[in-house]
Amino acid sequence: MRLHALALLASVVIVGACGGGGEAKKNDTTAVTPAPSTPAPATPAPATGGVAKVPATGQTVTIKMIGDDKGYRFDPANVTIKSGDAVKFVMVSGGPHNVAFDPAAVPADSKAQLDANMDQKMSELSSPMLMNPNEEYVISFGGVKPGKYDFHCTPHLAMNMKGTITVQ
Repeated sequence: MRLHALALLASVVIVGACGGGGEAKKNDTTAVTPAPSTPAPATPAPATGGVAKVPATGQTVTIKMIGDDKGYRFDPANVTIKSGDAVKFVMVSGGPHNVAFDPAAVPADSKAQLDANMDQKMSELSSPMLMNPNEEYVISFGGVKPGKYDFHCTPHLAMNMKGTITVQ
């Protein structure tokens, strides 16, 4: 009998501790009032000294990303464009592929602009992975100074998947 009384007492304590739900007491000052909502912050501008993306204003050149029985390659691997043009990379087969520029090899006076012109980067000067056929990635060369910009596919670099964009 004593065991039943202890079990009953424990049940009452647990149910009481879980709260009786319902209304707050008149003198209860622990009621929570919602915090005032604050507007979402605006998209920040580039930090002082930062570089804003410059959209392409010229033509768009297409480079295919291919991996098949002939190997891994960009087609064409070498293109010549003008500053302000765009380059569209299209995943054809053998993915995943990406487009990456070696930060140490990109001219210092163009590195920040080229990086700012690349959306959804995995890291500095490195595009996201394209996984499926017909996926595209476009890089604006707006504001990028003339020069040679060597690029590669990170997963297939050891298989010599490289190319060069010459900006005039």
